Parts: sequence; C-alpha cells; structure tokens
Amino acid sequence: MLTIDTAQRRARLQRRHGLVPSHPRTVAEAAAAIVVVHATDPATVYLSLLARCPEATLDDISAALYEDRSLVKLIGMRRTMFVVPTDFAPVVHSAAGRAIAQRLRKQLLQHLGTHRVEPPIDADLAAWLTDVEAGTERAVDARGEALASQLSQDEPRLRTTLIPNGDKAYDVPIKLTSRVLTLMGADGRVVRGRPAGTWLSRQHRWASVRSLWPDGMPDLPESSAEEELVRRWLGAFGPATVADLKWWTGWTLGTTRKVLARLEVTEVGLDDEQEPGVVLSDDLEPEPPVPPAAVLLPALDATPMGWQRRGWYLGPHQPALFDRNGNIGPTVWWDGRIVGGWAIRDGEVVWRLLEDVGAEASAAVAEVAGALQPKLAGASVIPSFRTPLERELVES
Repeated sequence: MLTIDTAQRRARLQRRHGLVPSHPRTVAEAAAAIVVVHATDPATVYLSLLARCPEATLDDISAALYEDRSLVKLIGMRRTMFVVPTDFAPVVHSAAGRAIAQRLRKQLLQHLGTHRVEPPIDADLAAWLTDVEAGTERAVDARGEALASQLSQDEPRLRTTLIPNGDKAYDVPIKLTSRVLTLMGADGRVVRGRPAGTWLSRQHRWASVRSLWPDGMPDLPESSAEEELVRRWLGAFGPATVADLKWWTGWTLGTTRKVLARLEVTEVGLDDEQEPGVVLSDDLEPEPPVPPAAVLLPALDATPMGWQRRGWYLGPHQPALFDRNGNIGPTVWWDGRIVGGWAIRDGEVVWRLLEDVGAEASAAVAEVAGALQPKLAGASVIPSFRTPLERELVES
C-alpha cells in the first residue's frame, strides 16, 4: 500500500488551501480552495479569506457576498453555516441542506402540535406552515432583501408565538419568525443577505434566491450531489480517513461508505494512523515541496476544522486552542502545522508561539500579523467560542 507521509500531507494542505504565497486569487477562488468557508461566526468568513488573499480588503469580501454574489451563505454539513461559491451552492444544498430542512420541518410541526400556540392555529398544521412559507417567500421576492422584522409585518403569521410546556429557564415564548426563515433557508427558498450592521454583525437580512437563480435554487439528484461534494472535499483535504469524512459531512458511517464506493478512490497508508486513508485515484502524485510560510487563521477556520483526526498538524496544542465543545480558536501556522495562537486586543493583533520554531518563523509571524492589523480598521474581533489561549491573550 502506498503511504503518504505527514510531510506530504502538510505540503498538500498548504498549497491546496491557499496558505502559501502564490498567484493572485479572487476571494471566490480562495473559498473554493477549502470547499466551503465556516460562517457560524461572521468574522471567520472575512478573516479566513483575508488569510488566503493577501491583496484583498474587507470591502472586497463584502462585494463578493452581496454585490457580485460569487459567494452565498447557507446551512450545510452538520447543520453548520457556511459561505459557499455560488456555483457550488446547489451541490451543498442537495447533498446536505434538503435533509436538514426535512428535519427542521418535522421538528417545527411537532412543536406546533404539542405546545400552546398564540394565536391558536385552527387548520391542518402542515398546510398552515406551507401557506406561511409561501406568503413569506412572496414578501421576500417583493422586497428583494429584508430584515426578519420587516417580513413579519408583511406576513403577520410569522409572529405566531410558540409557548413551551416546560418550566425551565430557557422555556420562554418564542415567535416563529426565526424558525420559519431558518427552515426556508435550509430548503433553498431564501438566502441570507447583507448584515444589519458592520461586517461583524450577527443579524442579517433575508434575500430572494431569484436574485441568484431566476428559477429558484437548482435541485440536483442527491446521489450525484453527494459524490461531487466528496470529490471536491477529497481534492482539498485528501488523503483522509473515512472517520474524517464522516465527521465533516455529518453523515452516518453507512452513507459515507456508500458514497465512497461510488467514487474512484485509493486506500493509502498514513503516518501515525492505524486506519488507512483514502484519496482520489487520480491524485496520487506527490505535491512539490512548499517553502515554509506563516499564516494566521481565525477561529473555526475550515482548514483546522476539516479533519476529525488532527494530530498531524495540531500536535500537543489542543488544550490551549480548543474550547470544551471542540471549537478551535485563532491559530498561528508555520510550515503546514499549528505552532501557536493569536487574538485581537483593543484593535491590535497579538500572538504567542506554543513551541520554539526559530527566529525565521517568529519574524514571519510578526510580519503577517503586522499586515493584517491595518486591514481590520481598529475592530476588536471576539470569537463566538472563546478558547483558553485567546482569552489569555486578550486579558493579559
């Protein structure tokens, strides 16, 4: 069995994920290089793309998202929010989003049937929800883009309140507005638009899908979408174990293996892994050596979050860089592996190495940090999920 060693995996990671200086690339090309950009935290999108596009600005990324629309935000694998190249969005939607929408719809209908609702719904619940969605979609199409509060004025049934039966502190009345719009987003009927505030804002407008696809979100056969999703992921993240792919997609082990069985893949040995890895069969040639480079990646960046088994690039640094739920904080990279962490304190980029990697690496990290700081225009970015080292850097 062919073995792809750790040095080769790191070379692939650096070059394919855009972590080494190369020819100029657009932000959409940078997003495609890592398949999807994590977007649970709005800042991650901008910082991930700035790291891979040294010439880009915050305005360039906003333009890709909201003007030329080469990127779009949607729910995908593991029910996670991602920014996706627009031409790839139907693949993510058909391979992952539709199934999420089915689960969200089932759950919402269950809650409507088992909790008190104000005003009461005197109709078939499924038909009522379908009609509310249709009314909401008409409102979005008419406005082009709108806040949830504006849409609930146009479609008053969005303000229907679900009153939980429990007595826990979190059992509070909730209007259906957010749940219905989230369901419709997963179903490909609306998309997330411009933020209500700055680039760090967590509140956004909702936009019509017809601004991107005049006939609505393209609906692909599930099997072909799954295959294309895995093919794209292996091209960027392979070789990887079946466990890595299962984790990244959020599929069951059975589904993961069935999709792999439909593709031309080859098993390869991996250093320090008892389980073999898989790689596309036409992607076995070695990656040329990559000159060492320093990179600052943000919390939840798609590269460190791309594998379940991370020892080959993370080393012993998990306690300092992850929170209790497995979310990674901002990381410092050198030569294809994580060597430290960073944060933004009062508008200043601060960082710390967790191991001795030499003067050349330290100087390179300082240069990258110095180049990033003016691009942020004084913003202090606090990740949604705080990690030990990030907190320490901010508070010191």
